[in-house]
Amino acid sequence: MQAKVLPSLRRLAATNTFLVDLLLAFLVTGTTLAFAFALSGGAGDPEHARRPMDALGVALTLAGNGALAWRRRAPLTVLAISCAAAVVFHALGYNAKLNDAAPLLALYTVASRRLPAVSLPCALVVAALWWHAALLGPVEFMWPNIAQVSIFVVLAWSFGTSTRMLVERNGLLAELTARLRRDQEDRERRAVTEERVRIARELHDVVAHHMSVIVIQAGLARYVFGSDPDTARGALATIAGTGSEVMGEMRRLLAVLRVENGDGDDGYEGYDPTPSLQRLEQLLERVRAAGLPVRVTVTGTVRPLPPGVDLCAYRIVQECLTNVLKHAGSATAQVHLHYGAELKLRVRDDGRGPAPGDDEGDGHGLIGMRERVKLYKGTITAGPLPSGGFEVVVTLPLTSPGLDAAPA
Repeated sequence: MQAKVLPSLRRLAATNTFLVDLLLAFLVTGTTLAFAFALSGGAGDPEHARRPMDALGVALTLAGNGALAWRRRAPLTVLAISCAAAVVFHALGYNAKLNDAAPLLALYTVASRRLPAVSLPCALVVAALWWHAALLGPVEFMWPNIAQVSIFVVLAWSFGTSTRMLVERNGLLAELTARLRRDQEDRERRAVTEERVRIARELHDVVAHHMSVIVIQAGLARYVFGSDPDTARGALATIAGTGSEVMGEMRRLLAVLRVENGDGDDGYEGYDPTPSLQRLEQLLERVRAAGLPVRVTVTGTVRPLPPGVDLCAYRIVQECLTNVLKHAGSATAQVHLHYGAELKLRVRDDGRGPAPGDDEGDGHGLIGMRERVKLYKGTITAGPLPSGGFEVVVTLPLTSPGLDAAPA
């Protein structure tokens, strides 16, 4: 039963603060009146009171202590009312021990809701009220009473100020937490966007090249289907092989996206080798089978490359040859690789180049190449040649730190 009542009371106190303050005012008023009538019984308390408790004293007590019900809504007003009622109460000769708690509680409220520039003068007013009450008592206890009430006032003001600072600090922490949460959400959204761009770039690199080969070979097979069955069968075989390879590439890419724990639970046992310049000849065979003559020259000392740079170079060659297939018409292509302190890659053709209104002329393919090269701190230039055709020149550093760890 108690476990249910206490949470209910906490929720009530949090949602209805006026009710809590009203109960506090009722408690303080009742306690003060009980002490007042107890001290007024018999001969009274001649050392602290020259006048017995009557209706006027009860009214002043109700006014000074009952105002605490509005202490959070109007703290300065409540402090003024409680201090005024206490001063009048003491000045009329009632017991000087009474009606001092309400100003102290009101001072705590003011200190917890106002800056020291406001609360500190209020503390001096309450201290003056308590000193006045101490002066009305016996002379031999005057200084101990003044010291005691001074300590009470300092404690009330200090607790109120500490409460205000704690509330402000909690507010700042809550604001900082909300800001950090928003920043984290922004970072997550950016990460998702970057991942989508990366996936889109990979899908474009994989699909665009293979589908271009398939389309060209399908057109060739249809054209020579009746007149040259052997050529048509070769084109169909190329389509089958290219289709199988693109399905393998797609399966590998989707497996990378799906695998979480790397334990092969989704039925995919492993990955195909990552495309690299070591597999460049397979790419060239497909392109040649599609009808594009390609000549490759290699200079410098051939050596293993960092995985990220190797994949980047392969994808750039793939994208360049795909663009030649799609846009250059009847053309030949040249691929030149130079291994030095940096990898220099040059792909050129002698075709007609992309049409002015063709989106792929500076579309996803060239944008993807620029993003890849930028990732590895390289440079890229692309444009038509004066004698006709198109050329792409890429330079990728091989000695920069961190290339081995760069994401593929």
